[in-house]
Amino acid sequence: MVAAAKKARTKAVAPFSKFKVGAALETARGRVYLGCNIENASYGLTVCAERTAIFKAVSEGERRFKRIAVVADTGRLTAPCGACRQIIWEFCGNCEVIMANLKGKVAVHRMRDLMPEPFDRRQL
Repeated sequence: MVAAAKKARTKAVAPFSKFKVGAALETARGRVYLGCNIENASYGLTVCAERTAIFKAVSEGERRFKRIAVVADTGRLTAPCGACRQIIWEFCGNCEVIMANLKGKVAVHRMRDLMPEPFDRRQL
């Protein structure tokens, strides 16, 4: 999963921040969808790697997910941002989240640990 996320990272479009991120999402059936961050001059319209991978999978009909890996070139591992945590929670539930960097550092968490009080359909 980390190797796949590293591969996805090479396709990132980050001309402004230079902060390239890759993600790999594994479905319950074992299929892997890749995503990278895609920036534009209006930062609010930028899409993160995690959301790109999830939206690609969902657009192909996938609805059950096992884990997601996120890779960035940082010393400290990069966790999914708040918007991505919300999307991961809603589409992947308490899945495994693998965070890694290009130097081989890896950490594995569950979404429940990254988002202990999620907002979801229970509040609606």
